[in-house]
Amino acid sequence: MIHRYNELQSVLNEDIFGPLQNDSVIIVVQVHKRITYLRHLIVSLAQAKDISRTLLVFSHDHFDDDINDLVQSIDFCKVMQIFYPFSIQTHPSEFPGADPGDCPRDIKKEQALLRKCNNALHPDLYGHYREAKFTQTKHHWWWKANRVFDQLEVTKYHTGLVVFLEEDHYVAEDFLYILELMQQKSNELCQKCNILSLGTYLKTFNYYTYNKKVEVTPWVSSKHNMGMAFNRTTWHDITRCARHFCEYDDYNWDWSLQHVSQQCLRQKLHVMVVKGPRVFHIGECGVHHKKSNCESNQVISKVQQVLRVARRSHQLYPKSISLMVASVIKKTKLRKGNGGWGDQRDHQLCFNITLIGR
Repeated sequence: MIHRYNELQSVLNEDIFGPLQNDSVIIVVQVHKRITYLRHLIVSLAQAKDISRTLLVFSHDHFDDDINDLVQSIDFCKVMQIFYPFSIQTHPSEFPGADPGDCPRDIKKEQALLRKCNNALHPDLYGHYREAKFTQTKHHWWWKANRVFDQLEVTKYHTGLVVFLEEDHYVAEDFLYILELMQQKSNELCQKCNILSLGTYLKTFNYYTYNKKVEVTPWVSSKHNMGMAFNRTTWHDITRCARHFCEYDDYNWDWSLQHVSQQCLRQKLHVMVVKGPRVFHIGECGVHHKKSNCESNQVISKVQQVLRVARRSHQLYPKSISLMVASVIKKTKLRKGNGGWGDQRDHQLCFNITLIGR
């Protein structure tokens, strides 16, 4: 089923909205199975100015009829679905899922060697063995970026921007408008910027001060990984460093990307980021966060209220953007990875994903 979808490469609504233009924006959404959040994201996208000119690509690592129905009901732009083919769902009891012969996470290496479990020789840098559910997100992120930039017929020659979102993000109605302003101004404000970022993890949102301000800074994974956009040139710089991405002992795609930037890229990643965020994180629960009330609407209500106030006080759609001088830029220290990525099978799968379609 998944292979059939992936082979067909169907673009829904192309008859209504016409083929993808080279200066159009491609929006790629990484989806697991949190349909409640995904509904909110889709509603926010539907309200965005110029959304009808985009191609919206949903990349799934879980095949679910309800999610498919939701995505296929979108009528405001061109839509495409791609399915990560090496998922835990399709490989429940073999790698990249959890093979019964794999070493348990917390077993000591000496015991693992005695037991002769599959990956005994390769714990991570903290002495733990792989957990499939934590490795999947990085593989999926890498696969979908490779798929969009280098493999899909409709996107593989596209030279415009690709925006990366996740199922628990929420966008402001002017996010594409701001993105275009940033792109137009990037030569003037920051020639070395190779990433544009539309989201920041602020606890309080102050549009009065920041609605048209942007900041230029070295890209930091934990700050600038939300609503980020880059083009094919940046992507090809990154893929030349595939080994650094695939072998770095960290199960997070964003920390791995930061490692690529610091250790391999000739032109390190620099970001132009909006100070008044246009992409928000509404997910209360996920890989890292376990809260008791996982369908909490508190964050969503807060974001919607912030955007209502911003709209009423004419803080959205600024005529222009201006550079805010960053406070002294602290050197981002090179740090040890977070682990979870010591298994050589993960390195190899990641590297094979890079080679497919090359």
